[in-house]
Amino acid sequence: MKTLARLTAILAALLVVLTARAQQPAGSATAASTQAQKSIEAYLRNLYAFGPDVKLIVGPLKESPVEGMLETNIDVTIGENKENAKFYVSKDGRFLFRGELSDMTKDPLADNLAQIRMTDAPALGDPKAPVTIVEYSDFECPVCRNLHDALRSILPNYGGKVRVIFKDFPIEQLHPWARTAAIAGRCAYRQKPEAFWKVYDLIYDNQEIISAGNAWTKMVDYASQSGLEAEAFKSCMASPEAGAAVNASHANGEKLEVNSTPTVFVNGRRMVGADAHLIEQYINYELAKAGANKSAEKR
Repeated sequence: MKTLARLTAILAALLVVLTARAQQPAGSATAASTQAQKSIEAYLRNLYAFGPDVKLIVGPLKESPVEGMLETNIDVTIGENKENAKFYVSKDGRFLFRGELSDMTKDPLADNLAQIRMTDAPALGDPKAPVTIVEYSDFECPVCRNLHDALRSILPNYGGKVRVIFKDFPIEQLHPWARTAAIAGRCAYRQKPEAFWKVYDLIYDNQEIISAGNAWTKMVDYASQSGLEAEAFKSCMASPEAGAAVNASHANGEKLEVNSTPTVFVNGRRMVGADAHLIEQYINYELAKAGANKSAEKR
């Protein structure tokens, strides 16, 4: 689709030059930011021929860690497809680019791990495993189903050396039954933690036959197949506590700047998507590093 191609182009752009500089009225930083936002939007709409059917929102400009640069979030919505990304703008209003800033004086993996809330979340595997995979997923997301299938194929190859932690991140504006499924998973976990993974498998394995209209019924059915007590499960599904737990998981993902699913952290190393080869690369690297550390300790 041409619109999706344009969306990909904007999110992959590394460097573009603004045709109009933002003019800062004396004593009004807010007005300057607003004018810069309008200039950025006008430039991008012209560059990529985005008509009124494309929703493009340029967020407020704020200070970035780099001197002379401001940062902003840009949201693009084309039909049912929505993407957002962080962009940087030079303070003179001339340059705009997308990229990731890395402070090489800090350990980015440690920073990610410090922000991931791993307690009160479904976990599969040995807590002492040298590799931990944390997945932020949406049960209605097709790529998340691909990740589910990839993990089911990969994990048996590592003999208990990998632990998986599941985090809810339903994207409700795109997936109408994702929140219902997330609440179902949460209720399965609360009633019998090990049953969560049975429900997890059933939802992904039957994703194509679940709809917004039948999601509740399907979730109750999957709970029954997983050995859960039906009335307690239904009561949990209707409770505010289950929804609050899903919200907390989603908020934790937002703190880590998760904006699409699946987003996976392998010992803190971020990966977006369901690339089985890349997951194995990360696991193998971490296992090799753990082995090297053990050898060094014995010397």
